[in-house]
Amino acid sequence: MANFAYEVFATVVAQQTFYQAAATLNVTPSAVSHSVNQLEKELGFPLFIRNRSGVELTSDGRQVLPYVQEILNTESNLRQVADNIQGLHSGSVRIGGFSSVCINWLPRIIRKFNHEYPNIKISVMQGNFNEITNWAKIGTIDIGFTSMPVNENLLVHSLINDPIYCVTPADFVPENGEYITTDDVADKNFILQQSDYDRDTKLALDHYHVTNNFLRFSIDDQSIISMVESGLGMGILPKLALRKLTGDVNTYPFAEPYNREIALVANKTQATAPSTAIMIRAIKRFLTAEYPDQMLWA
Repeated sequence: MANFAYEVFATVVAQQTFYQAAATLNVTPSAVSHSVNQLEKELGFPLFIRNRSGVELTSDGRQVLPYVQEILNTESNLRQVADNIQGLHSGSVRIGGFSSVCINWLPRIIRKFNHEYPNIKISVMQGNFNEITNWAKIGTIDIGFTSMPVNENLLVHSLINDPIYCVTPADFVPENGEYITTDDVADKNFILQQSDYDRDTKLALDHYHVTNNFLRFSIDDQSIISMVESGLGMGILPKLALRKLTGDVNTYPFAEPYNREIALVANKTQATAPSTAIMIRAIKRFLTAEYPDQMLWA
């Protein structure tokens, strides 16, 4: 089985249609179909379920994907090592990040990195914590930003503790004037993203006895701010997410502090790739300068 067949398989998974995969690979859809059929024949089982809207992986296909991705990643690493021996510093780095990292950190990290290593291609995928961790596990991305805990067999570096704040309408002031207590949030609606109702956010809401009956869900962080500004409820957002959001609202810490621990995760195979190793060092330098007193990664 040639590596081109693996590349076709991984591209179809990413693009979800043979047509889009063909466009990405600059080949004909029939060539993609033929390659997939041959790979399925050699493996002895179907990889995709075909339907009118595209394709999706079979259960067997999902088991095969991490191994195919590892083969492709290893081949890419070999090319990078060869280029580095020749002094070319080429390659690629695929980064996964959640929204506030993509907004506040990655643009500056990538801009500086591109200036220093113009021949290394950078791509970014945005997702939630669980998606990013899984992408790193199966090799879809090389490195990713997520939230602890991480239970997968990955290289993990804790970065910072990101404080979680209560976002209130501008005319709301807590009883003590400084921080939010259980009495302040009694019978109040909270607005958040559905994907955020887990981990540290859920711990904070549970501590203050905010139940599902008082939760309202929004599509993104800026929408949360707008809804809070209109008096539809309170919000709960980490400090990093609040950095570039705008609105006539107030933010207060909780009486019992809560944080999310942001971490960098890397596929162990890809962490050894020259371009990925360079990017990991660049991220550490950036965050050490940005958070000199908060950086958890020694």
